[in-house]
Order: sequence, then structure tokens, then C-alpha cells
Amino acid sequence: MAKSNGLSRLERFWFITIMLIGTFTMSISQSSLSTAYPTLMKYFDISASSVQWLTTGFMIIMCIMMPISPWLLNNMSFKKLFMGVLLMFDLGTLIILISNSFAWVLFGRALEAIAVGILFPSYQTVLLNITPEDDRGTIMGVAGLVMGSALACGPIISGIVLRFTTWRGLFDVFIVIITAVFLISFFVMKDVMPRIKSKLDWISIIYSFGLIGILYVISEIAKPNNNYGLLLLILVVSIILIALFVVRQFRISNPLLNLNVLKTFNYDLAVLLTGFSYISLIVVTIIFPLYYQQVLNVSPFISGMALVPGAVFLSILNPITGTIVDKIGFKPVMLTGMIMIVLGWAVLAFFPIYNIWAMMIIAMLIEGGNAFVMMPAVTLGADSLPEDLISYGTALITTVRQVLGSTGVAVATIVLVRATGFFKLSMPAMPAQVNGFHMVYWVFLVIAVVGLIFAVMIRTPKKDQK
Repeated sequence: MAKSNGLSRLERFWFITIMLIGTFTMSISQSSLSTAYPTLMKYFDISASSVQWLTTGFMIIMCIMMPISPWLLNNMSFKKLFMGVLLMFDLGTLIILISNSFAWVLFGRALEAIAVGILFPSYQTVLLNITPEDDRGTIMGVAGLVMGSALACGPIISGIVLRFTTWRGLFDVFIVIITAVFLISFFVMKDVMPRIKSKLDWISIIYSFGLIGILYVISEIAKPNNNYGLLLLILVVSIILIALFVVRQFRISNPLLNLNVLKTFNYDLAVLLTGFSYISLIVVTIIFPLYYQQVLNVSPFISGMALVPGAVFLSILNPITGTIVDKIGFKPVMLTGMIMIVLGWAVLAFFPIYNIWAMMIIAMLIEGGNAFVMMPAVTLGADSLPEDLISYGTALITTVRQVLGSTGVAVATIVLVRATGFFKLSMPAMPAQVNGFHMVYWVFLVIAVVGLIFAVMIRTPKKDQK
């Protein structure tokens, strides 16, 4: 059972609060820039394919850092690691603020991504480590505010900031909050994690770069005029590197990422479920605003504000679902969530909806379902593992979630573009656009049904059995 690591109740409260505020702010930075793309394209005189690297590059670097986070947790003081991550994020943000060239902005984003990639798995591991097992559902429900709500709130917050200031104002917000968290951390952060010294396996790190190739192909494949032969070559080489990475983790005594976690059935289901629920969440935050603007003809600001009810509902439900998990167990909670997600996509797939208020209710249903699945799945995964494997488990589950989320966005984009183009051959542009969106809804209905099947397969942990 996890221990409180010598923290009093008040110390533990402030420790968790400051850690979550820092992580929430960094999480917002992951999804907030898409709203500022048109402004940045005009300011730096760059194309849409160039500006999207502020998000794509961020995602790729973040995913590369995630498998390294268990080694950092085992070999560094957590207080120093947390404050170092904050400092790196602040440095990256400062570089962006004073930059007059897009290249320097990209460099600043890379530093931010390194910080986020280290912190995302680490904060979950620390929360699980300092929380008694019977209370993990509740505390990870609160942590779900960071993962789910920040992703949903990012475009909303950036839309509000950009309405009253320039694109730099967004980074002003980040640097002020992170600097304040950094200063407070001197007083409230503690070294709560046990230290297990080991050498960093550089060969594994090199092999893990296969993730870069896979994510690059995912981000590029939906674009027109691609060299598909080159993309296929990059994909094959990347898959080989990842295969070598996996084999090496099982063969060496001190793996970078201990993949023995995959030998636990419930953990494997947890990995898939957190990924599937994250796919639905991220696709809603990207596809729905497009539908609002292109089909319902509302302004970008209104389309952003239409995401607010879903984000608020998700934020309210996250801590509640964690408490419910502690009371009735994982399986009924996660089944409820997947049923909500399936119902949301089913309504969209079977019925044409041209009312923004109805769309907002459906978004609330899908995002609410995410609250019942994503962080409970992380907690289920942790509860299924021995204490010494939790850091590896959270690193792997976070990495897979990001990769699956990116894949989901790519699939949604490809289906929308290709289906719309196909329907335009036989009907006017607007009906073709509507049918293109409906094809996206059908695809993600099928994915949600697969997720529901996984939820049915969950084995009730012994502590949940009556």
C-alpha cells in the first residue's frame, strides 16, 4: 500500500495542489495554440503546414521524454526534478516571448515539450505513491482535471486571451503562473519518492526515437501531395526501432521502461481504455469546432465557447467519478463511461444534427464519459501492478495515450477530407461536407464500441470483490 511519505495532511494538500496547478498550466499549453494559428501565420509569414509544428513537434518531443521519466524519478530528488521541469518550461516560454523568428519560437516550444513530457507521467506516479490504495480513485479523479479538463479548456482559454491581447499574451499567462508555482515550490515540495540508482540506457533511448518516426507519419499522412513511399519507409524503420526497443527492455537488467507491466491483464485493458477514451475527448475538441464553423456557420469565438459546457461537465465529474470508483469499484464506473461515449457517437452517426445546443449536449455526454474512463483506467492500471512497477506503468500508459490520441486526430482528419471529397463527386459542397462529418462519427462509434467491449472484459480486482 502507498504511504504518505512523512507528509502531514496539510503538507500533502499543498504538495498536491501546487503540483496539479503546475501540471494543469503545462497541459493547457499543449492544446491552446491551435486557436492562435491564423495569428501566428500572419505574424511570421509562414504556411499552415509550418505553424502546425508548434503542436506536432511539441507532441513528438513530449512522447520521447515520457519513457525516460521513470529513470529520472528513480535517480533524482523529486523536488529538484519538479522545480527543474518548471524552470525549463519557464525558459522555453521566455524564449518564445522575446523571439522575433519562428525558428526560436519552435526552440522554445521544444523546451516546453521536454518539461511536459517529463512531468505528465511523473506527477501521476507521485500521486499514486503518496496516496493509500483505497483513496486512489478519489485523488486520481482530481488529477483527471489536469489531463481531461486542461485539454478541453486549452482552446477556450486561448480564444478568450486572444480576443483581448496578442498571441504573446497567451505565453504571458503561462510564465506568470509557472513562475509563481516555481517560487512556492521552494516551500511546499518534498522529496517523496524512493531513490533507486541506475545507469541510463542510451541504446534504449536511441531505439525509442522510433516514436518520432511513427508520430511524424501520423501527422503527415493526412496532408495532400505526400511522398507516400518515403512515409512508408520512415514508418517501417520506426516500427523496427520500436521492436528493438521492446526486445531490449525484456533482455537487460535495468530497462529504461520495464515492460513486465504488460504481463498483467487488467493493466493491458487499462492502457487501451485510457487511450480509447482520450481519442474521443481529443477528437471532440478538434472536430466539433470545425463542424460548428463549416456546417453551422458560427464564428471561431462562438465555436470555442460552445466547448465550455463539455469542459465544465468534465471538470465537475472527474473528482466525483474517482470517489465513486473507491465506493463501487472500477468495472461499473468504466462501463458507464464507455456506454456514454458510445451513445454520444451513436446519436451523431444516426441522426443529422444542425442545432449547436444539441451538439453541446452530445459533447457533454462524450466528455462526461471520458471522466468515467480515463483516470479510473490509470488508477486501475496502477492498482494492478506492484509498487515498484507503478512509475513504469504510468509512463507507458501516458505514452500510449498520447500516441493513440494523435492517431485518432489523424484518422478523423483523413476520413473527413477523403469522405468529403468523395461525396462532392455526386452532390453539392455543403451536403458533401455534412456527409463527411457523418463518416467521421461512424468511425469513432466503431472505435467506442470496441472500447466498450474492453470495459466488459475488466476483471474485478480482489479489493473490489464483495
